[in-house]
Amino acid sequence: MEKFGRLIYKNRKLVLALWAVFVIAFVFFALKLPSVLGGSGFEYDGTYDEVEKILDKDFGIPESSIILLFERSGNAKKDAFKRYIEETIDHVDRLEGTDIYRSPLESPDMMKESRAYALIELHGDKDKIGSKIENIRKELKKEGNFSAGLTGRQVIEEDMSKAAQDDLVRAELIGIPIAIIVLLLAFRGVIAAVIPLLTGFVSVIFALGLLYFTGQKMELSIFVLNTAPMIGLALGIDFALLSVNRFREELGKKPVEQAVITTVATSGKTIIFSGFCVLLGMIGMLFINVGVFQAVALAGIAVVFTSVLAANTFLPAVLGILGHRINKWMILGSKEKEVSGWHRFASFVMKRPVTMAVLAAGILFTGALPVGKMNLSIPEADALPKSFDSRTAHEKFEETFSSDDTVTVPIIARTTDDITEKNSLEELEKVTKEIESDPLVTKTESIFSTTNLNPEEIYASLSVPDTANAIKTAIDQLTNENQALIQVTLDAAASSDKAKTWVREWNEKDMTVPLLVGGHPKFQQEIFDEIYDKIIYSLAFILLSTYIVLFWAFRSVLIPLKAILMNIISLSCTFGIVVWLFQGGHLGFHLSDIALMIPVFAFSIVFGLSMDYEVFLISRIHEVYLKTGDNDRATLEGLISTSKIITSAAAIMIVITGAFAFTGVVPVQQMGVTVAIAIFIDATIVRMMLVPSLMKLLGDLNWWVPFKKRNA
Repeated sequence: MEKFGRLIYKNRKLVLALWAVFVIAFVFFALKLPSVLGGSGFEYDGTYDEVEKILDKDFGIPESSIILLFERSGNAKKDAFKRYIEETIDHVDRLEGTDIYRSPLESPDMMKESRAYALIELHGDKDKIGSKIENIRKELKKEGNFSAGLTGRQVIEEDMSKAAQDDLVRAELIGIPIAIIVLLLAFRGVIAAVIPLLTGFVSVIFALGLLYFTGQKMELSIFVLNTAPMIGLALGIDFALLSVNRFREELGKKPVEQAVITTVATSGKTIIFSGFCVLLGMIGMLFINVGVFQAVALAGIAVVFTSVLAANTFLPAVLGILGHRINKWMILGSKEKEVSGWHRFASFVMKRPVTMAVLAAGILFTGALPVGKMNLSIPEADALPKSFDSRTAHEKFEETFSSDDTVTVPIIARTTDDITEKNSLEELEKVTKEIESDPLVTKTESIFSTTNLNPEEIYASLSVPDTANAIKTAIDQLTNENQALIQVTLDAAASSDKAKTWVREWNEKDMTVPLLVGGHPKFQQEIFDEIYDKIIYSLAFILLSTYIVLFWAFRSVLIPLKAILMNIISLSCTFGIVVWLFQGGHLGFHLSDIALMIPVFAFSIVFGLSMDYEVFLISRIHEVYLKTGDNDRATLEGLISTSKIITSAAAIMIVITGAFAFTGVVPVQQMGVTVAIAIFIDATIVRMMLVPSLMKLLGDLNWWVPFKKRNA
């Protein structure tokens, strides 16, 4: 690292020139990133997806329909309402790439007293869906007591993308000014305060540009637009904060060149280990084969890579050019009392290790109590702000045309021969009756219930032209070659455990006629099962690899183990507080379940980010211990020298991520709050109280390692 630092210093102008070229080029692609993002990311290559494709291709039921909801108010007449519906549908149907799949004018069940709905199918390129939805919205004109609105998965996803972009701007407008104030208070100078922010921006722009090219090859979730800048800006500023602080410290006693070299050799090395820990958390998410986790993992890998690269190349080059000018434009004078204040705090903790350890553990375990009540759900329309019409229309549609107590599940039955063969019809009837006998099933719709005929009667009717024409519609709608569609209504809510268990069991049953079960419960079940089945591998990878990295960095058996255990405890406390805030609706937060991806995101992201402070603190303690061999002195000096920088770094990360608490998309809001709380707990209770207490109590055991060579 010393050689690398010397190389950067000697070529500092060239390094900055290369970074300038990269940033200017990547700004263009970073701004285009939203255009390649799409969907909530909850895609899984399973039975649900297979059934959706079969329904679309073989049964003419579109994979994703847009719902056009009509509403009348006041004393408006029904005939006038029908005319309004007819005129609106006529205008929409003329639009390019738009097809009215079902209309309430033809299906009475799609119209109630004051509301009706039509189903629209969009054709053509996926990247033009947004413009097509906008074109439809332009045709929806309110006339007197009549109005119309759009909802459905595609509309909600488009609105989610727009809301995510708005949220990012809002969070930056809140977080960045506060971050500047924290940096000014930490460094007491304008130039020193601006450099970490500049480094963070450079790393984020580079990462977002890289993600644009990734989005050309694979579908990335819209949540990337918030998580990547959130993590990247906070991480970039944190890393720069550590290096700038060390550079100014070294500059007081060494020439500029040597100060840069020492900064790279010490802080640069710490940043690499710290970044590697964060990287391992991101890689751990790749075990879960759901789009949103894959996308956020790749976004995290990109921002970690660019943040570490910028902190070890761009930043040292800037420091080398600035030299002593980094201390110009000081706005606050240095206070010697501040050092003594940290000294008094460190001494207080070290003198009372048992009391401080018990107090810290008590706070953490108390905060973790609500975590057992956590309810997880997949974000849907209710994740959008209430100001969005697609959410309002969705809620009205659900209220009028859906039931909270039942759900209809499509099942595809596949026979060996064509479905209209006698033996196939008999096998299908047997399976249908078995499904009907299930206690959770309230109703089935099949060719038998639709035609009111048994297999023999259907087979006989198909052989006579006149009777065949009578049942042709049902046969065409519910069969295709060797496939039959059975619509099953369950006495359970779509997201309930009962419904998810039912679709899992029936999909896995060994039947004479193979069944493929789809529907919303299947979608939920497959996503939940994939996470629950793979999370153990993700956690095992993160914990084991982090232990190995920290063992390699500090040559200690206990320090990595302590770090992992404390992270798990502090994250449990974080999740408990988040449950209390959101599920309890406290402190003004909207009452809601916890988005399914939040615990996985938070563990993977925060576990790595919080290791920053562990590495910052322990690196400095280790540095002093190697020189003195005195554990207590090393802990005290390490705590004194890093307390201010850890507090400042944590404050910046808290304001950058916590600013997302003021955004509208609920999962993004929950993510920001979770990360902010986790960092606050980690940088205060854990790093400032629990770590030094345990370091004091364990003494030289902290540095024990088998087969360690002893110096003479």
